[in-house]
Amino acid sequence: MTSGSSLDLTLALRVAVQAAQEAGRIQQEYVGRAHTIRSKSSFSDLVTEVDGLCEAAIRDLIARTYPLHAVLGEEEGEQGQAGAEFRWVVDPLDGTVNYAHGFPFYCVSIALERRSGGDSERLLGVVYDATRGELFSAVQGQGALMNGQPISVSGTPTLRTPALLSTGFPYDPGDSRNLGLLASLLAMGVPVRRPGAAALDLCYVACGRFDGYWELGLKPWDSAAGALIVQQAGGRVTDLAGEHRPDGPVIVASNGLLHAELLAVLTAGNAVERTER
Repeated sequence: MTSGSSLDLTLALRVAVQAAQEAGRIQQEYVGRAHTIRSKSSFSDLVTEVDGLCEAAIRDLIARTYPLHAVLGEEEGEQGQAGAEFRWVVDPLDGTVNYAHGFPFYCVSIALERRSGGDSERLLGVVYDATRGELFSAVQGQGALMNGQPISVSGTPTLRTPALLSTGFPYDPGDSRNLGLLASLLAMGVPVRRPGAAALDLCYVACGRFDGYWELGLKPWDSAAGALIVQQAGGRVTDLAGEHRPDGPVIVASNGLLHAELLAVLTAGNAVERTER
């Protein structure tokens, strides 16, 4: 068992990888079966029994090594020692709507952070795509990997090169805030994709498949691991104002080269959208 301020990040990464792979195994075991599906915040915000099974497996594996750590999961909230210095942030099945429909773009996301006062520092992140057998990982200060091989963001210099971007939309059907931002980029002719799993969108920025990504209203478990992986791959993650707030109301990630240009377009689109509301 390990606790306290001294933490072996090699061991912690091993635990995160094991937990992610076990959750991925569960996901694939249930692919194609009839699922028990219910809605949460809206009719399109789905959760299946697989979400719960994956989160339970992850929590169990973490607790075996780190019984004094807290765990914040999408399905069960935060559990563990109150005020624990170390907290795991878990999305057991990012892309549940995709999963429930048999669309193979979903993953497991696990991050570990150290909390001190009101601040937190991301120490490591793991995102596992079981459909493709791709394991993205990063440890603070050690770069980013996919299946053990170093990855880096793209070298695309501008939006008009052209860049390939991705985004997502809130589950609330009345929240149209992102439409103005999307319209601004589409009007420029910039290709934009909407795959439906934020953690994988971020990892695709990290490995150069996407040049940039933005989204509104994400929760900590959506972006905790992916944002660190982007940063360790040489990219940049900010809010709409360019501040380092990967958990802010708007997250913008990019290869860094086109970040200022992307922020300018999104900021202008945000101003137009606010005026029209």
